Amino acid sequence: MTIRYGVVGAGWISQTAFLPGTGLTGNSRTTALVSGSAETAGQLAAFHDIPHVFPYDRYDEMLAADLVDAVYIALPNTLHADYAIRAARAGKHVLVEKPLAVSVEECRAMIDAAQDAGVFLMTAYRLHTEPGTLHVLDLIRQGAIGDPRLFSSVFAFQAGPDNHRLAARHWGGPLQDIGIYCLNAARHVFADEPVTVQAMRTASNDPRFAEVEECHAATLLFPNGRAAQFCVSFGAAPLDTYRIAGTEGDIAVERAFDFQSPTTVRLTRGDEVITHRFAQTDHFAGQTAYFSDCILTGRAPEPDGAEGLADVAVLLALEQAAQTGLPQPLDLPPRPCHPGPDMVRRFAPTTRRLVL
Repeated sequence: MTIRYGVVGAGWISQTAFLPGTGLTGNSRTTALVSGSAETAGQLAAFHDIPHVFPYDRYDEMLAADLVDAVYIALPNTLHADYAIRAARAGKHVLVEKPLAVSVEECRAMIDAAQDAGVFLMTAYRLHTEPGTLHVLDLIRQGAIGDPRLFSSVFAFQAGPDNHRLAARHWGGPLQDIGIYCLNAARHVFADEPVTVQAMRTASNDPRFAEVEECHAATLLFPNGRAAQFCVSFGAAPLDTYRIAGTEGDIAVERAFDFQSPTTVRLTRGDEVITHRFAQTDHFAGQTAYFSDCILTGRAPEPDGAEGLADVAVLLALEQAAQTGLPQPLDLPPRPCHPGPDMVRRFAPTTRRLVL
């Protein structure tokens, strides 16, 4: 059986990643596209053989028809909750780009809507099915570096002036857009939730950053004396890496978050250094295949709505810490599970894509 997806939002991430990736899975296909541009949607539909195209004002009509089993929502952050809740109430499974929503209340409403309708809500954490990321977590669970104590990450790139993530009205900024990757990695490295966070953000004369900060630096304290730090920027050269220091060794990960580059993992224990260079995989094919497997087998996805809510709660606390200059306490429930080896999905990337 093949799960039919409606893609909501025909922007860069759908064009570059989701639409090409879905065609690789074998258990998923895109059967409807919802977009504000009839011209763009028409070209993409023809290229990807998508039979149905709808404008946003006919979204509910698409949901009411027997055209899709699930939707993938790739809209600005402020629209996630509305479109997800409408899809769930129509009986469709929902895959939502991160951050899940712009408030804890919206996240809870999305979770409730999915539960009430008996459908799955999954936050699109593509790295939860990526081989390199899961290899790191497996090394830690096996005790390869002893007890993990410190996590440090840098994630940066130069944001284009027209990037919608530079708009405050969409809850944009480097913290929400790329800091969430560092935060999510730290939470699963420690298999725990932060209890206190502190943060600072930088001002800039660059006109790109009239509404959002250029850089955000965060410190998170976890139970048992563990600590994480990350720095994210929309105004620095491309870099995405993290390092974990344990009591008996360390793990360094290069190209840790970018979906267009292969991951390298280096394990150091004393004089022993083991480097594992992973083959490039299609992250979006992996996450979509995994979600479709969950739908087909009736097994709830690991990166569910509660997983997305946890990151949103921490992001909001970090914002408050940066605004006030004061540490912010957190009291989040422990996760019942974390990404594991059974979630790995490997698909060779495709070069067949249309970016308009």
